[in-house]
Amino acid sequence: MIYEKIVERRTIRRYTKEPVPKDVLEKCVDAARLSPSGMNRQPLKYIIVDDKESLAEVFGTTSWAGYLPDYEPSEKEMPRAYIIVLLDKEIRKNCGHDAGIAVMSISMVAYEEGLGSCILGAIERAKLRRILDVPDNLEIVLAVALGYPAENPIVDKVRNGDIKYWLDNNNLLHVPKRELKDIVKWNGWRINP
Repeated sequence: MIYEKIVERRTIRRYTKEPVPKDVLEKCVDAARLSPSGMNRQPLKYIIVDDKESLAEVFGTTSWAGYLPDYEPSEKEMPRAYIIVLLDKEIRKNCGHDAGIAVMSISMVAYEEGLGSCILGAIERAKLRRILDVPDNLEIVLAVALGYPAENPIVDKVRNGDIKYWLDNNNLLHVPKRELKDIVKWNGWRINP
């Protein structure tokens, strides 16, 4: 069942106006908290953003859909919550893979709860730091945008080596993924018989 959920989950960039329940947001962060951490150092901290004014301010620090600059969500389609992932540099100077593991946990719990998510690295960190009053010892690593989906992207095949997502004539987002046979080799990187 986990495999099927991972296969089904897609990045969502457009959301309905329905608010995200606080208990679901806490459940997402709790899943991140309980996820694996290098040397069990647990250097990550989180800010949950869900009030209307703060949502608009955080939205103003984000960039969306690099391959489709005109596909940015409008203000009425913007996320209804964010989880900001922070590295506590007093615990560890870098977070290694911890942040990636944490945001995958957040996005999968969100998906199970009927939410869409978008993991954002394209953030104006200095501006976001001021908006959220983030202390100097905490580094803004990633943000996860959350809300109920207002779109339904589909997986597509890579065509002519092009991995860029694209919109069809019905404004349906296609997300090309490389074939398994093209990315895996057994027992070393040589041509398999």
